[in-house]
Amino acid sequence: MQNKGLITVFAILFGLVSIYQLSFTYVANKVEDNAKEFANSKFPDTQPDERDSAENRYLDSVANQTVFLGIDYKTAKEKELNKGLDLKGGINVILEVSVKDILKGLANNTKDPAFNQALENAKELQKNSQETYLESFFKAFEALPGENELASPDIFFNKNLEDVIDVGMTNAQVKPIIEKKIDESIVSAFEVLRKRIDKFGVTQPNIQRLGKSARILVELPGAKDVDRVKKLLQSTAQLEFWDVYKFEQIAGFLQTADAKAGEIAMAKSTAETQTTKTADTTQTVTDTTDTEEDDVSKLLGGQDLKDSLVDDNKANPILSKMVSLGNQGSPVIATFRVNDTAAINGYLRNPQIKSLMPTELRYAKFVWGLPEANPQLNGEEVTALYALKGNRDNLPPLGGSVVVDARQEFDNLSRVVVSMQMNGQGAKVWEQMTGEAYQNQSQIAIVLDNIVYSAPGVTSGAIAGGRSQISGDFTVPQGQDLANVLRAGKLPASAEIIQGEVVGPTLGHEAINSGIMSFVIALIVVLLWMIGYYGRAGIFADVALLVNILFIFGILAGLGAVLTLPGIAGIVLTIGMSVDANVLIFERIKEELAKGKAQKDAIKDGFNNALSSILDANITTGLTGLILLVFGTGPIQGFATTLLIGIATSLFTAIFITRLFIDAYTKNGKSLPCSTSITKNLFKNVNIQFLRKRKIAYVFSGIMLLISITSLFTLGLNEGVDFVGGRTYTVRFEKDVNSQEIQQNLIETFGSAEAKTYGGDNQLKITTKYKVEETGTEVDEEIERMLFETVKKDMPASMTYEQFVGDQTGKTIGRMEYYKVSPTIADDIKKDSFWAVFGSLVVVFLYILLRFRRWQFSLGAVAAVFHDVLIVLGVFSLTYRFMPFSMEIDQAFIAAILTVIGYSLNDTVIVFDRIREYFGEHPTWKMSRIIDVALNSTLSRTLNTSFTTLVVLLSMFFLGAESIRGLLFAIIVGIVVGTYSSLFIATPVMYDTVKRKKVEDLIDKKEEEETPVVEA
Repeated sequence: MQNKGLITVFAILFGLVSIYQLSFTYVANKVEDNAKEFANSKFPDTQPDERDSAENRYLDSVANQTVFLGIDYKTAKEKELNKGLDLKGGINVILEVSVKDILKGLANNTKDPAFNQALENAKELQKNSQETYLESFFKAFEALPGENELASPDIFFNKNLEDVIDVGMTNAQVKPIIEKKIDESIVSAFEVLRKRIDKFGVTQPNIQRLGKSARILVELPGAKDVDRVKKLLQSTAQLEFWDVYKFEQIAGFLQTADAKAGEIAMAKSTAETQTTKTADTTQTVTDTTDTEEDDVSKLLGGQDLKDSLVDDNKANPILSKMVSLGNQGSPVIATFRVNDTAAINGYLRNPQIKSLMPTELRYAKFVWGLPEANPQLNGEEVTALYALKGNRDNLPPLGGSVVVDARQEFDNLSRVVVSMQMNGQGAKVWEQMTGEAYQNQSQIAIVLDNIVYSAPGVTSGAIAGGRSQISGDFTVPQGQDLANVLRAGKLPASAEIIQGEVVGPTLGHEAINSGIMSFVIALIVVLLWMIGYYGRAGIFADVALLVNILFIFGILAGLGAVLTLPGIAGIVLTIGMSVDANVLIFERIKEELAKGKAQKDAIKDGFNNALSSILDANITTGLTGLILLVFGTGPIQGFATTLLIGIATSLFTAIFITRLFIDAYTKNGKSLPCSTSITKNLFKNVNIQFLRKRKIAYVFSGIMLLISITSLFTLGLNEGVDFVGGRTYTVRFEKDVNSQEIQQNLIETFGSAEAKTYGGDNQLKITTKYKVEETGTEVDEEIERMLFETVKKDMPASMTYEQFVGDQTGKTIGRMEYYKVSPTIADDIKKDSFWAVFGSLVVVFLYILLRFRRWQFSLGAVAAVFHDVLIVLGVFSLTYRFMPFSMEIDQAFIAAILTVIGYSLNDTVIVFDRIREYFGEHPTWKMSRIIDVALNSTLSRTLNTSFTTLVVLLSMFFLGAESIRGLLFAIIVGIVVGTYSSLFIATPVMYDTVKRKKVEDLIDKKEEEETPVVEA
């Protein structure tokens, strides 16, 4: 092997980088474990909220302290390996912005009958269409009888759009304008959601627009206040314009408030001290040293832990938290750390402090500005405090609905500015507000969802006409963000959750534990098997496998990818593939040694001859992984990501890392037989007549296919909510329950429902299609209350509804997980899944055709794949009614089907590679002999790879999380069937379509010229 030094250096550097990337995860986990221990020592299990609060305060207090190799917790948290909802708990939703509402807003809520009829017709078209709502609207509008014009004064030629639409425009001219306006509104809604998500306090949130659609994916790992998150995500944007007080108008009250807050804090502290002294008189303290607190105090620089977690200065609890004070004439009252805003809000809302407010300030409304990184605080985020000039009704002088347009531009001095245009009604109020602000030299705050985005002053007198320009020290992105915020207020479109998932932290913690355990056990079995089968060569393969796993996790951490349970399954699958590559290499080396070649030449030829098969097998699997990545969402993309990364790293480690160890070991002539005394002669003299048995295989497969197809047409499949819509709840009870009895009670409540044991007998997976067409938060709450009332008798008597649906840490009883899919997106998911499977078959057919240059090979491979998929579907159809785990057909199942396709093709391609090789080496042999010998020569590799992969999958199936058991079962069945079909279906089908040809006709001429002919 050439360039050994370069490969060695690259492997070492890659390994060090991977370890460095994973060190952030180590630091974050270490600090969080310390925080949990501290919180647990302070509060019992019965006070989960207090525990969470103490844990968060601990993390805040040590956020910037170095923990390991110069890494602090804050940095580590930002760069740690992301864990998905199924491992961490949290919320995953797909929101659909109502294009219907946006269209109504653009048309000024017109009463035009044609327009409103088209809106309703578009809704019906959407039920059986893959096109966007806007496309359906245009189609429905043009299908109406009569001459209907989009540019009609009753529709889009109005005050909102008169600058861009003329009354004489045709429908074709209006369409692109409306498309642009819709897209701008969705972008604005996206920006609003992105800013709102910052409020939730979750780490590593993910928000992305799905293509050019009106759908927005939001993932919030670790989010606990589910109701608040759902309401904030679905509420319409509240853009407002307020007059603000100046610093000097509020400074006096702030000082008075600080003094009063100090009195309250001191009084509370004195009362607590007195209580402690009273308790001490009745209890003897035997140990005055709290070791844990001492350790934490050292981390905090020696300061007392109790003081650091309450108030730094009880006498001045507000002023002591200030980062900086405002200036004369400025709207900023003071600047505080973001972490302190909750405490400041608590003081300012305290009734005793609010009563000190001067009469002229009694309606003042305190709000915060956008967070900014402060260089003087090592990049810690700070935010400014503002005081809005409120009123008795708490309504702004001007709402955001008056804004017609806003965009980021540049002024004459090339400075970033934001231009804004209001409608006629807004222009009048704006003129009055700007006139007063100019006269008083004050500012006007632009507020979205109670956050001040900007508070510009007025420098040129009252602004008439509603067109104005906001200037400031903006960057281009800041200017674009402000323009998006302003545009968001003009069309308050609702956003409905059309797909949602809530996973409690307890399930996530259990999933991690079970996933790690099954992963480790499977890995140990595979490592021992390789050593037992291949001896010292197996040790080298094991080292390469461990390096491969390090690379996979290092790349995942470096890319910021999300690790999910299906992702772990993908990594487990790559273990099998990594082993497969080494098995191919070792079997080839053994063959070369059996021919009498010197060990050095045998190793060289073994690696070279195995390379083609390894590449073909991994490319076909990689193609199915790419299709999964393109068509999948959420956890399925996680599966595809780890699978693709694993393919790349497996190739590198198997081909190069293993070679480095083998070459280093054998350079002094040491023997490496690639076998042990037990396995040395296994499969050596096997001579199975595969083609003679093909008719038996055809009959057996025909019967299996007939049973599968009959079952599919009669019993059908258990389609999950992914494909039909509905709501699914995972509910855990205090003790074992009767699923049939609870299902009957649920049917009485909802009309239709299903309850199945999910994991243990004390946990059920409950599915209902009750009000499946309705997606509002109120409906979700109504159904959850109905669910609680139905199962309440099997819950602890003291459990409340809030405890049942809550997602507090350590929760062991109640609703543990929730998943919802609306029929609209369910239809889309089903169609995308079909195209994903169909697309993978087409792509693989074309690849094999290109690679082997004979359509007969492609036909054999695709026939085997169809055979495998139909049998897997048949097994699910026949057994889903009585299997003790969920066998729903959902997105995870589609991932399993595509994996089965990839694995089946992997086996088939390796067999075809050997057949093609023997065509060139033995042109005088009969075709049947060539094929049988080729199949026998790959038998050791086929069974070895299937066995190691099955061991890994079975370990995860029996010991892993319940949520991926169906996915694993499908892959296990697929691997067994795929191994069979590559030997008894793919090759025989290929043979029966080419048996009339001569062997010479199947040899590529170029290959024939380059390859020396070896006679039998």
